[in-house]
Amino acid sequence: MSPGGDGATNGGCCCSFSSGESGCFHDGSADYGGPTSHDETCIHCSRSKPLSSSSSALGDDSILLIDSKKLRRIVVASAKGFSIGAGLKGGLALFSILARLRRKNSRKVEAFSNKEAISMAIKETLRYGLFLGTFAGTFVSVDEIIGYLGGHNRTAKWRALVAGLVAGPSMLLTGHNTEHKSLAIYILMRAAVLASRCGIKSKQFGKLCKPLTWKHGDIFLMCLSSSQILSSYILKQDSLPPSYRSFLNKHGGKDILILQGVKEIASGLPFTNLEAIEKLYKATGVDVKLDPNMKIPCSMIHGNQSCGAHVISFFIEGYKRALSVYLPVYLIPALIVHRQDLLERPSAILRKGIVGTARSSLFLSTYCTSAWLWTCVLFRLFRRCNIPMVAMGTFPTGLALAIEKKSRRIEISLYCLARALESFFTCMADIGYLPQSKNLKRADVVIFSVSTAIIMHCYAREREVFRSKYLNVLDWVFGVPPPPCETPGSKNT
Repeated sequence: MSPGGDGATNGGCCCSFSSGESGCFHDGSADYGGPTSHDETCIHCSRSKPLSSSSSALGDDSILLIDSKKLRRIVVASAKGFSIGAGLKGGLALFSILARLRRKNSRKVEAFSNKEAISMAIKETLRYGLFLGTFAGTFVSVDEIIGYLGGHNRTAKWRALVAGLVAGPSMLLTGHNTEHKSLAIYILMRAAVLASRCGIKSKQFGKLCKPLTWKHGDIFLMCLSSSQILSSYILKQDSLPPSYRSFLNKHGGKDILILQGVKEIASGLPFTNLEAIEKLYKATGVDVKLDPNMKIPCSMIHGNQSCGAHVISFFIEGYKRALSVYLPVYLIPALIVHRQDLLERPSAILRKGIVGTARSSLFLSTYCTSAWLWTCVLFRLFRRCNIPMVAMGTFPTGLALAIEKKSRRIEISLYCLARALESFFTCMADIGYLPQSKNLKRADVVIFSVSTAIIMHCYAREREVFRSKYLNVLDWVFGVPPPPCETPGSKNT
C-alpha cells in the first residue's frame, strides 16, 4: 500500500515489468521460449487492452487465481479477528470465573449464580469474537472491492481510510444497547497518538507537534488522569463505567462505607454512617471509635493503624491483588502474539512474562498505595479534607507509572486518560455544563468508526509510526497486500 499513481492512465499502465521479477500473476508452467509481454501478464493492464485468444485463457486463469486469493484473505482475516476477540475476552472471562469460584465460600452474596456467570461469559466471548471478526472481514472486503473497482494505485491514498470507517459499526455486534464509551475514547486516543507521530515527521506540522515529543509526557498524562479518576472514585463513582468502578473498588482496598464517609467529610456534609464504619472494623477484630467532629479522615481510612503502617500493609495486600490482574495480561498475548517463539524458546518467553507480571504488579500496587499515602500526607499537613485536597493528593499518584517499562507507559496513560475524559464529561453533563444529545444515540460507534479510519489509514500509508509488535499483529490479521505489480525487491512506504 505504498503511495503511487493509478495503474492505468489514458489506456496505458505505469506498472514496472521485468522478466522474472514481475509482481503480477502468470502461469509458470508455460514456457514459450522467451519473456511474456507485460500486457499479457498484468491483470490490471488486461482490462484496458484486448487479449488474443491464446492469452485470453491465461488471463482468465490469472483472474480466478487473484479472486481466490482475495476471497481467502477475507475469510482468513475474519477468522483471525474472531480468534483474537474471543481469545482476549474469553481469557479474561475465564480468570474472572476462576476468581469467582475461589470466593464461593465467602459470605458475600453474588448478584447471580455461577451457572449464569458462565453463560454470560460465553455470550460475551462470542460477541467480542464476532465484533473483531466482522471488523476484520469488513475492512478487508471493502479494501479489496475499492481496489478492484478503482485500481489499487489510484485509491491507495484513501482506500484504507474508507474501509476502516465502514468497518467501525461492527462494534454494534457487542450489543445494540451496550455502549462502549471508554473503548471508543481509548481508540480515539490511540488514533490521536498515531496522527501526532505522522505530524511530527511532517514538514508542515512538525513544529506544531514538537511538544508531543516530551520525554515524560506519558507520566504527566497519567498524573492528570489519576487526579480525575481517583477523585471520582471517592467523590462520584457513578461517573465511572461499572466494570472500571468494580476494578477500582477491588484494588482501592476500601469498603464503600469508608469511601462514603470520606466523601461526606470532603464535601462538608454531615456524617450518616459512622456507626456502620465502626461495625465494619469491629467485624475484622479492630475496635475503632470515630469522632463525629473529625477534620481529617485518617482514622476512618485505616482505623487504629498509623499512616506508615497502613501504607506497608496495604502495599502487601495490593501486590497480591495486582498479580491476579497481570497474569492474564501477560499470559494471553504470549499465547497469541508470541505463539511461535513460545514453541521455539519457551523458557525465555516464560521468564519475560514472569518479570513483566512482577513489574506491572509492582506498578499497580504502588499506584494504589500511593493514592492513600499522598492524601493522608496532605490531610495531615494542612489539617483539613476537602475536594481540592482530594484532587491534589491523587495527582502525584501517577508518578508510579515510572516503574513500568517505557514502552508500556504510553499505553497505560492513554487507557487511563480515556477513562478520565469519560468521567470528566459525565460530571460536566450531570451538573448541566454539557447539553445532552437526544439525536445521537450511539456516539461511541461514531467515535470508534472515525478512530479506526485514522488508524487503518496510518497502517496502510504510515506504517513506521506503529510499534513493531502492533504492526506484526495487524499484518497477521489483515494481511494487507503490497500494491499490484510491485516487484519483490521494492520498498514499501
